[in-house]
Amino acid sequence: TEPNAGSDAMGIQTTARKVDGGFLINGTKVFITNGPIADVMILYTKTKPEAGSRGITAFIFETKTKGFSVARKLQKLGMHGSPTGELVFEDAFVPDENVLGKVNEGYKVVMSGLDIERAYYAVSSVGGIEAALEISIKYAKEREQFGQPIANFQLIQAKIADMYTDLEAARHMAHRALWLAQQGKRVSKESAAALLFVARASSRAANEALQIHGGWGYLTDFEVERMWRNARLGEIGAGTNEIRQLLIARELLGMRSSS
Repeated sequence: TEPNAGSDAMGIQTTARKVDGGFLINGTKVFITNGPIADVMILYTKTKPEAGSRGITAFIFETKTKGFSVARKLQKLGMHGSPTGELVFEDAFVPDENVLGKVNEGYKVVMSGLDIERAYYAVSSVGGIEAALEISIKYAKEREQFGQPIANFQLIQAKIADMYTDLEAARHMAHRALWLAQQGKRVSKESAAALLFVARASSRAANEALQIHGGWGYLTDFEVERMWRNARLGEIGAGTNEIRQLLIARELLGMRSSS
């Protein structure tokens, strides 16, 4: 991701200029997960800007390289355990042997990497749904109103039933997408569909968990507010829900290149 290239992954502007023995990297990256603490990263650059997506090259980049710096650590709404940063490259030299794949064919690395990332992200997000369900069941049994546990009320039961249904469906979709990826199959639409569903389900679960906790859930005393903040990222990271929908539809309609 760059300041002017988010959902448009192929619109990156960071460049790699060929020099003797390697490339000089110039540009800025933003919203980079673990960027402030990483020792090694995969870096995407334009080596042939006029070629569009066919002019991207991927590199294995070491952050100890001269010319690299962390401009700032971004302050996020949630996911505070994973630092996110803005990274700057100023004539940072990368040797030829650090090219990942082939020069000007980095788009293949980008797309295959996103497929795996989405499948992994979907599986990891299933845990958020499960955690929201667990704390909701526990609180519903303990919290009493009108002389009885709120678990006795059908509206609370309906929320818990829906959360469980989402959990089971999400688990199966996510595990299938990752299993297919492990078989070496192309999983563009499967991983996008899995993450689309799981991210929405995770947001629903966190929202319902907060609702079940009522006013207490809105306080930082309970972990449910953290779950609610963290779940929202699932609908944005690794390609937004809208990008996932476009990817799925284009694959089903035969509108996406098979390269």
